[in-house]
Amino acid sequence: ATQISIDQLDKDQIKSFSDFLLSYNKLSELCFVDCVSEFTGRTVSDKEDKCALNCMEKFLKMNQRISQRFQEFQMLANENAIAAAQKLGVK
Repeated sequence: ATQISIDQLDKDQIKSFSDFLLSYNKLSELCFVDCVSEFTGRTVSDKEDKCALNCMEKFLKMNQRISQRFQEFQMLANENAIAAAQKLGVK
């Protein structure tokens, strides 16, 4: 039983890391496409740098807000399911 739980933990960790990498890659691609416009020099301009930072902050805040709303929705759904189960048990 312990080996199964360790295997599951490893799979969960791999899935979490994979999800993180997908999110990071999406963030990098979105901000690069939106912010980087000059390819003739080796340096990043102040405008591109500020744009990339703002893009990253917005993406992370949006992601955090969506996660928060999802958690709120899940809690409400769980409360409703418990209430429905209790009603059925009463009848």
